[in-house]
Amino acid sequence: MQTPIHSPSIMPSRVKLVDVGPRDGLQNEKQPVPAAVKIELVHRLQAAGLKEIEVTSYVSPKWVPQMADNHEVMSGIQRLPGVRYSVLTPNLKGFEAALRDQPDEIVVFGAASEAFSQKNINCSIAESIERFAPVVDAARAAGIFVRGAISCSVGCPYQGFVPPESVKYVATLMSGIGVQHIGVADTIGVGTPLKVQRALDAALSVYSVDEISGHFHDTYGQALANTLAALEMGIWQFDASVAGLGGCPYAKGATGNVATEDVVYLLHGMGIETGIDLDALVDAGQYISEQLGRPSGSRVARALLAKRAG
Repeated sequence: MQTPIHSPSIMPSRVKLVDVGPRDGLQNEKQPVPAAVKIELVHRLQAAGLKEIEVTSYVSPKWVPQMADNHEVMSGIQRLPGVRYSVLTPNLKGFEAALRDQPDEIVVFGAASEAFSQKNINCSIAESIERFAPVVDAARAAGIFVRGAISCSVGCPYQGFVPPESVKYVATLMSGIGVQHIGVADTIGVGTPLKVQRALDAALSVYSVDEISGHFHDTYGQALANTLAALEMGIWQFDASVAGLGGCPYAKGATGNVATEDVVYLLHGMGIETGIDLDALVDAGQYISEQLGRPSGSRVARALLAKRAG
């Protein structure tokens, strides 16, 4: 019998999930989603037991019109104690706008692909991270936690394969400017378990296991397999999106974020605690799916809803 690469003894007994549906999930929706609907989605997620919710982003409405209501959404949420509300702030202007809405955490981002960085923001990886230095300084001075996202950690739509050394490079740069936690993101969903483990391994050479999360897209149906591969390394924090909200702009017609319901089903089936009520989460996903006029992108939700209708 072959010995497994990773010992199951380091499998976490509890996992923390960050639901990115309200921000990452909705930001590319073409139809306007009213602020009241976004607020209701956040309320339903926290009622289902989510303790980490990525609510909105402070970007120019010219670039992301869907997030133009960031202040209205953040000020309309009835906050629960013990729940952390995070927002994306791409620059100092965005951070300053976010500050009045008192987020618990801000998110900054950088790509592990030079081609992606050049194509999207017209600068090198190093320059992109350097731009965040004043944002990170300002946030930490204000006592706000800073999370970093490393996009295209295993693959890029322009350069293809992204080597683990690139992930280590970005993680090192982020650590250098004071980013406290990093998410290793398979932005276009091309990763497979071994590639994801190698990317995480590279990140682990810079950050501790408690300061790293996985963010997997399901474009090729690999997100749950990649989640399991990360769990086997002791990773215990993950991003997911209720109802699988969020398309993948680089792969036409493909799904984007892994559905929170699917991840919760996987974890609960393994005896791993999440603190989340799956039925209430399915209801939250069904609510936003109805608002968008389409079925849920979660397989687990569709199965459970069909069973209920039985």
